[in-house]
Amino acid sequence: MKITRRKAMALGTAGALFAVFGSRINRAHASAEEIDAALKAFAEGAEIGEGQVSLTTPEIAENGNTVPISVEVDSPMTEDNHVKSVMVLADGNPNPEVITFNFTAASGVATAKTRIRLAKTQNVIAVAKMSDGSVHMAKNQVKVTIGGCGG
Repeated sequence: MKITRRKAMALGTAGALFAVFGSRINRAHASAEEIDAALKAFAEGAEIGEGQVSLTTPEIAENGNTVPISVEVDSPMTEDNHVKSVMVLADGNPNPEVITFNFTAASGVATAKTRIRLAKTQNVIAVAKMSDGSVHMAKNQVKVTIGGCGG
């Protein structure tokens, strides 16, 4: 096999591009360990309980690029008892932490709405940290279809 100057340049360029960008290839979704680590870091050692958090998501999302969600936390929102923050995670995305909403007693209500991007059918998790240090969670599965043709 005869290697020409053109082939040598193409191989050298391909090797250089792989060396630069090959290590930056992202995985398809977050691991269970990453989800657990994110939850533990947010909870700061507190036990994560169920209840108080209402997470509204569609059961089936025809377009994973824009999935509407809303989170509401049952709290009196007084100076002594209010929601400090709410973190939303998507366990099938490469980076599980989607968004964090911060609240104060002056917020009046702990409600937030947004649209998120989901890579595939997966769980969406909302975790609320309260002013007393307690942490509460809600989880919904969202089925993402391709062009509305099944998931």
